[in-house]
Amino acid sequence: MAVEIERKFLVVGDAWRKDVTHTQTMAQGYLAGPPHARCSVRVRVAGEAAFLNIKSVSDGIARDEYEYGIPVAEARRRLDTLAGSLVAKRRHHDTIGAHLFEIDEFGGDNAGLVVAEVELDSVDEVFERPVWLGHEVSHLARYYNLNLATHPYTRWGAAERAGADV
Repeated sequence: MAVEIERKFLVVGDAWRKDVTHTQTMAQGYLAGPPHARCSVRVRVAGEAAFLNIKSVSDGIARDEYEYGIPVAEARRRLDTLAGSLVAKRRHHDTIGAHLFEIDEFGGDNAGLVVAEVELDSVDEVFERPVWLGHEVSHLARYYNLNLATHPYTRWGAAERAGADV
């Protein structure tokens, strides 16, 4: 079983841009998910690759996750015919110390939101925190891509945008 341990943070400023080593455009949509399902099922096109992803729905930073490569044409068809609202973003890679930070710069209905994720080997793993790493939002479900598809950032109130736990 694959377990993803991921912490998520808001990004402050643009200092992260100077160390970006790779950028990829992504579009993803959800085929199934809460409130009635115990997992989310996502299709993602990332550059010239595509994936089917199944992730358990749970609170916290650790979740079961399974990901399978699929043909890009099949993924695009699934996004067009089966998925609801899509999440568009540009993912930037930034290595800080021993860790890869994936910085998602959202577009479309989520424009203006920039979030950094770091995958860890254990829930208590220590990692270097760059100056641009802001408020942690790992435990706030509204920042999950699944929720951004149905409740986009541009429709949030001021308290939600400020990162307040409301």
